Amino acid sequence: HRGGSIVGGVGVRIGCGLSTGSDPRVAAIDAAQDALAPLGGRPPDVALVFASGGHLDAPEATLEGVREALAPPLLAGCMASGVLGAGREVERATAVAVWTASLDGGSVSLFDPSDPESSAAGARAVVLLGDPHVFPADAVLGVLARDAPGAPVLGGIASARSSSGIGSLFLDAEVHAGGALGVAFHDVEVLPCVSQGAVPLGPELTVTASDGHVISELAGEPALRALRHALENLSGADAELVRQGTGLLLGVVVDSGRSEYGPGDFLVRGIVSADADEGTVTVAAPVRPGTVVRIHARDSVSADADLRRSLELRAEALGSSGAAGALMFSCNGRGRRLFGVRDHDATVLDETLGGAPAAGFFAAGEIGPVGGEAFLHGFTATVAVFAG
Repeated sequence: HRGGSIVGGVGVRIGCGLSTGSDPRVAAIDAAQDALAPLGGRPPDVALVFASGGHLDAPEATLEGVREALAPPLLAGCMASGVLGAGREVERATAVAVWTASLDGGSVSLFDPSDPESSAAGARAVVLLGDPHVFPADAVLGVLARDAPGAPVLGGIASARSSSGIGSLFLDAEVHAGGALGVAFHDVEVLPCVSQGAVPLGPELTVTASDGHVISELAGEPALRALRHALENLSGADAELVRQGTGLLLGVVVDSGRSEYGPGDFLVRGIVSADADEGTVTVAAPVRPGTVVRIHARDSVSADADLRRSLELRAEALGSSGAAGALMFSCNGRGRRLFGVRDHDATVLDETLGGAPAAGFFAAGEIGPVGGEAFLHGFTATVAVFAG
């Protein structure tokens, strides 16, 4: 019912454990002990815990078990529809995942983005957890961009609440409702990975007229007509992907000025509506004139390929030192719903990072950077990869 992962060597050490036991306190102790073992006798600097299923009925007991086993100086986490850990995924069932880190000279702090006295200033990376009902994403991400410029922000929105409805976020021994909580990592190298699971199709088109979320013209012609022409010119596998995928999407370049744009350069958003009379298209993101856009589509094959490619690039960037571990925030629309198999994202993460300990949860919205700016996503897997 439980399993952990171990990484050797010096530097940052990370451990994780996952238990599907029904008793929340006992399951938390089991998972926490598995997460403690890889630290090699070092005390954890921080512990994150993610709980689902029956554990939502007694979240305080889960936190009590983690504190009993680890006595971490900082403890945070959230409730979820499912959790990931130790190469496994548990969807819509009872489980608890515990993640620990010993930072080898680095430090970590908890902060409340809504509290003027609390700050992530100086952070090298931020893990952000949000409440599913009250999370002012734009305001919170704006605060972090001001206080910790250049620091990657990764995380997710809790995808469940306690049975009593009192909240969804964990902070030390208590359950909190509303807003967000953040974990700021200082003097720790964290590589962000954002897999939006969508593939670009057709030509790049420049927005020549727009107002907010409404695009009036693309490449000098009515936006709806330009998109229709682009779709009509797709053939073979690309046309089939649009027909069989999860819906038509538009990728919006965030960091413009390059001669070429790849899959990771586009912020992928849904097309909300189209007005045949006006020839306009409304997108779930503000779009300025001069922005480059491109049609995207998503299915299980493209989502698998994008996650593998994104993680392999991070593994290559780390070189021989490898990853100490990772935190993963996967959309609750992925998992078996998208891939038709169990443990997909957890398995890919385990394979590409050489078995480095990883944990996380299925989120109701994922947070991660595109073009150096943090956004709230959907159908995405975002990963914080910790250097060894």
